[in-house]
Amino acid sequence: MDAPLNLLLLEDVAADAELVEHELKRSGFNINSRRVESREDFLHELSCSPTDIILADYSLPQFSALEALQLLREVRCNIPLVLVTGANSEEVAVQCMQEGAEDYILKSSLKRLPSAVQRTLRKHRSERDRQHTEAALRRSEEQYRLITENTRDLICLLNLDGNFLYATPSFELVLGATVDELLTSECRALIHPDDARAFKETLDEAQFFRESRTAELRFRHRDGHWITFETAASYIFDEHGKAQRALLVSRDTTDRKRAEKEIRKLAAFPRFNPNPVLEFASDGSLTYFNDAAQEMARSLKKNHPQSILPLNTANVVKMCLATGQNRLHLNTNIGGRILSWSFFPVTANRVVHCYAEDATDRLNLEAQLRQAQKMESVGQLAAGVAHDFNNILTIIRGHAGLLKINPGLDSSLMESARQIAIAAERAANLTRQLLMFSRKQIMQPQLLNLNEVINELSKILRASVGEQVELKRKTEDEMPPIYADSGMMEQILVNLSVNARDAMPRGGSLTITTQFAPIDSAYAARHPESRPGNFICLTVSDTGHGMDQGTLSRIFEPFFTTKEIGKGTGLGLATVYGIVKQHQGWIEVESQVGYGTTFKVFLPVATKAAPVATATRNKDMPGGSETILLVEDETALCELVQEILEKRGYRVLDASTGVKALEIWNAHKDEIDLLFTDMMMPDGVSGRELAERILLERPEMKVIYSSGYSMDVFAADSSFCDSSNFLQKPYDPETLVQMVRESLDATPALAT
Repeated sequence: MDAPLNLLLLEDVAADAELVEHELKRSGFNINSRRVESREDFLHELSCSPTDIILADYSLPQFSALEALQLLREVRCNIPLVLVTGANSEEVAVQCMQEGAEDYILKSSLKRLPSAVQRTLRKHRSERDRQHTEAALRRSEEQYRLITENTRDLICLLNLDGNFLYATPSFELVLGATVDELLTSECRALIHPDDARAFKETLDEAQFFRESRTAELRFRHRDGHWITFETAASYIFDEHGKAQRALLVSRDTTDRKRAEKEIRKLAAFPRFNPNPVLEFASDGSLTYFNDAAQEMARSLKKNHPQSILPLNTANVVKMCLATGQNRLHLNTNIGGRILSWSFFPVTANRVVHCYAEDATDRLNLEAQLRQAQKMESVGQLAAGVAHDFNNILTIIRGHAGLLKINPGLDSSLMESARQIAIAAERAANLTRQLLMFSRKQIMQPQLLNLNEVINELSKILRASVGEQVELKRKTEDEMPPIYADSGMMEQILVNLSVNARDAMPRGGSLTITTQFAPIDSAYAARHPESRPGNFICLTVSDTGHGMDQGTLSRIFEPFFTTKEIGKGTGLGLATVYGIVKQHQGWIEVESQVGYGTTFKVFLPVATKAAPVATATRNKDMPGGSETILLVEDETALCELVQEILEKRGYRVLDASTGVKALEIWNAHKDEIDLLFTDMMMPDGVSGRELAERILLERPEMKVIYSSGYSMDVFAADSSFCDSSNFLQKPYDPETLVQMVRESLDATPALAT
């Protein structure tokens, strides 16, 4: 025997145990033997080591074969035991066999032992196989019972006349018909009349072809409504091949049909999606693409979507499946178009879905929007710098003015005062350019024909660009007017022309063009700074060296310049940008290195008449003796203004905040003749709010506002200030005294 026989010997005599082992080995048994003498050792061996058969002496000093048989029953251990004893007693043999021993061998007849052991093992193995077979049968029957009693499928047996022989409980659950009711009826009674023919044909085909046939049939529910089932029909034949019974298995297809409908809807999503939809296998190969993907490939002059995929698509797909992470907005540039790809792993199916879009227009719009936001932020910064600088310049110009009118000043010091005034004026011009960029400079708009401005400026432009540059003009006739500041329009033309000249050091061509440009919503959608309406487009083109994208994105920033140190302030194009924005227009720039630059300035067509011009002021105005409430938070400037006004005879009450000004007003309201206030004040009370509170008590009170910003910043509707009562910083002493006198002399009807 190949497999070792695990033998447990219950024997107290070692020599007898050796004889037993010798006889078994002589007969060809490969044995693995253990010997025990006590109850404890017997139980231990049963629990710890495998045992195929037990050979037991009838009686041991501490234990017996009968006790061993009893223990086997108690512990439910199904191991055969053969009695091997020297006692030649039939009573002993009968007793042991009754207690469960398999055989009885005398020690004097050990030659019988091998055959007895072999017979016992064979019998035990057969019994074990029988028990396993019966257990499997019981399990199979139990599984069949559980399946048939708990399935929602309708399972039934029919006789050859179509009557029910058996029906599962699911008929009652699904159709409301009890098993007892079905066993007394025909199956045809449950089937829709229109499906009766299909039912008969299915049964006939199943019997003829001796294989299952399927049909879609409608069964009637107890309440009268119909439910659709997919029914499989087959026949059970006897040993002679004669049909005995028909087996029907019917499954409710409601959920399946609903699922199929959902699948069709889901399948339609990628198919009819206007954006490209693709699917990749785990190795990165393209397994599906919709019509939109094919159309995108054709639009880029490619025959297949495979040709427009990112170069590392396979790696992206593998990485998505390995990590379970999406890869979004992978951009590629093909034929000048920017394609954006997003990958989504479906790890359960080991595929990756991909969605693509032509993001060119969207990314361009985002870039334009970021540029506009950046320029707005820079404009706010420039305005803040100009505002604070104007306070300083007002102090410088004021004190220089006081020195100049001092009759006892030495001539050399007088020259110094004059140079200080000149330098302050130059600095004031610089701040005016910053305010133009930030759209906070005072305009003097009027109805203009842009062609006439160009014609009048042509000589200056010719001189500005030089002999090496050819100046061309292409103006459209009979253009509508614009409402603009003529000086600022001239500044736009000069700055753009000079900028073009500097881009053509070896000469070239400069072309100035005007045309009427109606803007529609489609154009405005592609250019965030534009808007629909009627505009005049001023185009300035050159054939110079052009600009790269990095330079192009910064050309309107104040103090940014590509010129050599000392040859450019970086405010020319910044000023143009500010002027255009202040006129409610916008600029578009196209440039390419080596192919020149084109500036397009869009200005709105005039929709209102120009305002009536105000009379000029008389520069030589005397002082007075009135009381002025001066409100200025800049201490040095406040002291300067107070000194200037007091030298002209005025009485000045000064305050550094709006709150303190109200305290002074409450104490001297009957004495004060004019309020002179800065617009931007600390402590929560601005110049306008201060004036409003005072005017509530004395509507005839004269008010002069002052600021480093223009008045356009504070009153878009000019309802509370205009050029007659707004003094922009920096100003000189003469301008200050003149406005104060004019305001005090104005009639109450004209006062603010």
